[in-house]
Amino acid sequence: MTNNVHLFTPLQLRSVTARNRLWISPMCQYSVVKEDGVATDWHFVHLGSRAVGGAGLIIVEATAVEPRGRISPQDLGLWNDIQADALGRIARVIRDNGAIPAIQLAHAGRKADDAAAIAPSALAFSEQSVMPREMIAADLDAVIRGFREAAQRAAAAGFRAVEIHAAHGYLLHEFLSPVSNRRTDAYGGSFENRARLVLEVTRAVRAVWPEQLPLFVRISATDWMPGPSWDIEQSVTLAHRLKAEGVDLIDCSSGGLALEQQIPLQPGYQVPFAARIRREAGIATGAVGLITTARHAEEIIHEGQADAVLIARQSLRDPYWPLRAARELGQEAVVPFQYRRAW
Repeated sequence: MTNNVHLFTPLQLRSVTARNRLWISPMCQYSVVKEDGVATDWHFVHLGSRAVGGAGLIIVEATAVEPRGRISPQDLGLWNDIQADALGRIARVIRDNGAIPAIQLAHAGRKADDAAAIAPSALAFSEQSVMPREMIAADLDAVIRGFREAAQRAAAAGFRAVEIHAAHGYLLHEFLSPVSNRRTDAYGGSFENRARLVLEVTRAVRAVWPEQLPLFVRISATDWMPGPSWDIEQSVTLAHRLKAEGVDLIDCSSGGLALEQQIPLQPGYQVPFAARIRREAGIATGAVGLITTARHAEEIIHEGQADAVLIARQSLRDPYWPLRAARELGQEAVVPFQYRRAW
């Protein structure tokens, strides 16, 4: 066994220790057939198999904090106890197979498939999208309350980490970017105002999320757009503020806000964002985006560009990829006894 491999060393955040730094990104499955936000057997098998497959931490897909916050009617939700009970079963199977169960709390904002869609400003995502209603004070309060109560339910359901979704053009990202936020009140205009809701949501979640458990925030580090938009410089500043609010890790993605984005897709194209935020904000980061080989993932951790590597499509292609990556890098793969005859 090779001992100088970093990808398969444990990572501790507060009281939680992930067995390795190869994690599973939240990936929407659009599989809630009854459109009630309740997790199904599909989610149980899909997520449980990734734990069996050797990942260190698994983040349940974007889970809406209120009905109008779903990307589609087939999304998961966490605004009632029935949904929490179903998710609790998933948290247990992840934990029982050696991984850390985490969940991403989300609100789709103007990208929701709902006639009641809300957004910072009455600007549609595209010509085919629903025209959202500009949020008023009551909407802001409802969203903050929704995140807070969903975090409480997540803790009761047995999740050991929670991630606030502030990326990919969904509600919190919409507030951050001047492309989608044209407000003239305390939630629009300056950086301080545009970041206000994200910080208020974070504060509300951290207040109810157990002190010993880590809190993540996923951001789009840049809009990939010219002109006044969200960029890496603002992301570094936001990461400083989030750290002060008790956030433990920034999950560094990008884009998703507008169709005009120009993304230079290539392996690891978002890794420099994770590296810069880690270095300049002094906070743990996760790297994600076209990371498909074990050696590339190891290089990211070994060079201090991020503290964890999150995989998505590679995990869809092969739920046991972390076990294969361990073997490729000369590490002992923690294979369930039921499967050892094949390894």
